[in-house]
Amino acid sequence: MAAMTLAEPLCPIPDIAPMNGQADMDAAIEAARRAVGLPVGARVVAAMSGGVDSTVVAGLLHKAGYDVVGVTLQLYDHGAALKKKGACCAGQDIHDARLAAETIGIPHYVLDYESRFRDAVIDQFADSYLRGQTPVPCIRCNQTVKFRDLLDVARDLGAEAMATGHYVRRAMVDGRAQMRKAIDHSRDQSYFLFATTPEQLDYLRFPLADLEKPQVRGVALELGLRIAAKPDSQDICFVPEGDYRSLIDKLRPEGREAGEIVHMDGRVLGAHAGITDYTIGQRRGLNVAVGEPLFVTKLDPVKRHVIVGPRDALLTASLTLAETNWLGDQPTIEAAAEAGAPVLARVRSTRAPSPARLALVDGAVTVIFDKGEEGVAPGQACALYDPADDERLLGGGFITATAAVV
Repeated sequence: MAAMTLAEPLCPIPDIAPMNGQADMDAAIEAARRAVGLPVGARVVAAMSGGVDSTVVAGLLHKAGYDVVGVTLQLYDHGAALKKKGACCAGQDIHDARLAAETIGIPHYVLDYESRFRDAVIDQFADSYLRGQTPVPCIRCNQTVKFRDLLDVARDLGAEAMATGHYVRRAMVDGRAQMRKAIDHSRDQSYFLFATTPEQLDYLRFPLADLEKPQVRGVALELGLRIAAKPDSQDICFVPEGDYRSLIDKLRPEGREAGEIVHMDGRVLGAHAGITDYTIGQRRGLNVAVGEPLFVTKLDPVKRHVIVGPRDALLTASLTLAETNWLGDQPTIEAAAEAGAPVLARVRSTRAPSPARLALVDGAVTVIFDKGEEGVAPGQACALYDPADDERLLGGGFITATAAVV
């Protein structure tokens, strides 16, 4: 792959509070050793995205005495990413990873995964909107390209483990690996990793589990890394300027078909230019007025109907899961559902989990909420946690259907 030509300067680095001496660095290195749990000198592949978190992981593991190999995936068109507004480092991720690996002193490889990423993530993202769903592409990326394909590469490189910069904890309990929330709950990413299988979790390591973000930036500064103050990514990486509708229009123009905005009582209230403009729970942009606030409660891609109703119509009693994954103590999620296992169900990454129980309804794993849950959208993920230990992730699945509170 040809070298990238980048304009200087790179991201400006504002003042960052330094760490409190060598003791803090030693503590961070020791935390990384605990997270890896392998003898010093073992080979570990560090998945380096070019951001602060994954770069610090590579640096800490090298300082801890592991044989670290950095790997970066080229997943999308970096030329398009350079046009993003408000992201000073956009498009420089591969360059930043290369420079960091050189600074740390580890070998580094860049793998072209654009075609795999398009098939597994981008095309699935566009198709979901055509089906009236609201996808979570970061979960798909972790589930497929990163935690499936990249793990195979790590094994081919002779690594005993692969480490990432995710804020999540891997803990060994009674000889089995559990996934748990990171110490920094504001950064916890367990929701996005619900699809990590037990076999993958046996191989993965998460060295940032005991660190908070300011500490991570402090480590980066101590390691002499230029990305110490690089802004965190905010948008979906493959959507230039955050305009996902333009991307969907380009990839799936058939989604741009006009239809009707219909009240849930059957009244036709107006027209729309394509259901891909709408998501469950949306209020703005409906351009209909009936004297009460209206929200999108359902999308019917066959009839091209955007169905709207009052806010209380968004209250969901239960949801059905597909493509499930299970990390709990029962043999399978179906066994847990058949037993009516209690869970804490999290339907959005920014929302607290809600008490619920699992059930097996017509052979499908179903989550039944103790109280209604608002704004649940097919296509989103539902992550499940242990109500007896709410730090522990039990698994989850993708939402395929919902039932409203009557």
